[in-house]
Amino acid sequence: MWQNYHIPASLDEALNTLSGNTGNIRVISGGTDLLLEMERGQKKHIDTLIDISRLQELQQISREGDDIVIGGGVTHNQLAASRIIQLYALPLALAAWNVGSPQIRNRGTVAGNLVTGSPANDTITPLFALNATLVCSSSRGIRRIPIAEFYTGVRKTVLAPDEILTSIRLKAMSEDQKGTFIKFALRRAQAISVLNVAVILTITDDTIDKAVVTLGAVAPTIIHAESAERWLMGKKLTEPMTDLAEITSQDARPIGDIRGSAAFRAKVTGVICRRAVEAIRDGLERMQLPESPVTLAGKQESSTSGEKITGKVGQKITAIVNGKQMVFPNNAHHSLHQMLRDNALLTGVKEGCGEGECGACTIHLDGAAVMSCLVPPERAMGAEIVTIEGITRGEELHPLQQAFIDEGAVQCGYCTPGFIMSAVKLLEEKERPDRETIRQAITGNLCRCTGYYKIITAIEKAGEVTIA
Repeated sequence: MWQNYHIPASLDEALNTLSGNTGNIRVISGGTDLLLEMERGQKKHIDTLIDISRLQELQQISREGDDIVIGGGVTHNQLAASRIIQLYALPLALAAWNVGSPQIRNRGTVAGNLVTGSPANDTITPLFALNATLVCSSSRGIRRIPIAEFYTGVRKTVLAPDEILTSIRLKAMSEDQKGTFIKFALRRAQAISVLNVAVILTITDDTIDKAVVTLGAVAPTIIHAESAERWLMGKKLTEPMTDLAEITSQDARPIGDIRGSAAFRAKVTGVICRRAVEAIRDGLERMQLPESPVTLAGKQESSTSGEKITGKVGQKITAIVNGKQMVFPNNAHHSLHQMLRDNALLTGVKEGCGEGECGACTIHLDGAAVMSCLVPPERAMGAEIVTIEGITRGEELHPLQQAFIDEGAVQCGYCTPGFIMSAVKLLEEKERPDRETIRQAITGNLCRCTGYYKIITAIEKAGEVTIA
């Protein structure tokens, strides 16, 4: 476990702290990968974390001429909900929307995805297709690295120990370009890609002038399906695309593992690529991305934004919890979840998996629903936290709590606090959500002992009450 935790007030301060790093310091924003790796003993050498999640200067998405600039602290939910990304880099918005669950997307960042460097990470594939440039900063200066030169192997990058990936730059897609992204996984949400495909076509009068096809999880790094790209050039979109599947399959170089054999991956890669091109042809490239995606994010503003905070294990942590200031001893807890249960005795915050898979530990951190098992306890310094115990109105139950009782949406009750905490943010975000929106909002919450029908009905009923 780490011994030192820094929350810098500025990027310059973060870079100065990182200067001279020999490998024992790591930068963290969402930390959804790093925290699990450290807990599993895979990163034993790390003793210091630099948390940049409060640096507003890294959380912007903007247009600069023909370029789109994405800050290194931008979360997946911010990407998916951004009109700039939806309009001018749609494959990236689709990929971000396919990452994990709303709670994971509120913490995880696209820069974190890039630095982790797994070939199965969803957002890297469209960034390859969009030919992104990665801007890496250190106290020594700035490097601009084409994404194709960033990776040297599986989870291996050229990022130096004293550098932070501070922004991603890419050309906005033009009016004659259309693109999409499709993920194939073993379930609809909270699943690692078995494979994924990004396709961008430049089209004139229904003829494909240029094709970019990138493949994820079928090689040590993201690759171009070069044979498929050549085959598509000059084709009419209305032509049959049957042969495209076989051609794309030949470009894949997959391994076999517990999620799929090599032969299966190669076969399905071709099928998915053909479906992506056909979706573009049929005007369905947006797939399942809503115009206004549910984020469960609120404003994500911290009362300590812009303040420098430095802590060591053993120092006290002060936070606003359920409207009251609380002081916690920091006794080397692995997560915020453990600290809330052990020190504040807020036992409504359940632990089902400890890996961000089940949603039982969902809380609101600075206005956003997050999995507390994947949040460092030090991130609570100066933060505002709400748990299931904090949503009641005096002695009166929250309408969602009452609706769960009235509709029989509770069985063993273990998962219920997490469902309700997600649903509270949903009803703040959407008035009278429809069933599909509710399903999207609770994709990060698993119920082990029943179906979801009564849960969905309870959220619908509570929406009617809160509006009334």
